[in-house]
Amino acid sequence: MTSKTLFITGASSGIGAQTARQAVSSGWNVGLFARSADALAGLSEELGDKALALPGDVTSRDEQVGALAQLAGEFGGVDAVFANAGTGINQPGTENGDPGEWEKVVQLNIMGVLYTAHAAMPYLRPVKGHFVVTGSLAGRTHVKGSVYSASKWFVHGYAGNLALEMAEWGGRCTVVAPGMVDTPFFDNPREGRLQASDVADAVMLALNANPRSNVREVFLTPLDTSGHH
Repeated sequence: MTSKTLFITGASSGIGAQTARQAVSSGWNVGLFARSADALAGLSEELGDKALALPGDVTSRDEQVGALAQLAGEFGGVDAVFANAGTGINQPGTENGDPGEWEKVVQLNIMGVLYTAHAAMPYLRPVKGHFVVTGSLAGRTHVKGSVYSASKWFVHGYAGNLALEMAEWGGRCTVVAPGMVDTPFFDNPREGRLQASDVADAVMLALNANPRSNVREVFLTPLDTSGHH
């Protein structure tokens, strides 16, 4: 069986990088998309000839279109996409929040995901492909004044809508929603949090499910809730 190809945004570290490692070890080719060319070069070297570094900015639809074309040219197609790029907020709340920061969150967490989906559909449709997106515990619950949480509510809502659209041609869509994960997203590592490998396991679970089964959501939280605070 020819190996399949996975496009990953936010691939340079954390969940994206770990998913790339696990995908390659499962026989997938991977396209690594992120802004940090240096980090991608290092990861691509680690993963070998099944990985292609694709430096670019997720908030640019044109750069994503170009990266997907390059990936499809290299490996013959794109079978799945993991829209993982996202960012948080330093100034929480509404009254004390920073509208400039909100704009960046909307561009990355919302428009970035939409651009990935829009650019990927022409590749996924012919192969009945799979779109996976990183949601969050914060997209399933209300968090006081959190614009970040609201951006993840969008991701969850859109993933459900996209699943219905893709089902019309045999495609699948999954939102993977972790609680606190110990990644560079957070400044201070804490014990008890999920690891990036736990989230990568969830992505691979969805991708490897029997084609008749669409794993619509994987929701995972740390068993040790001391990592939440």
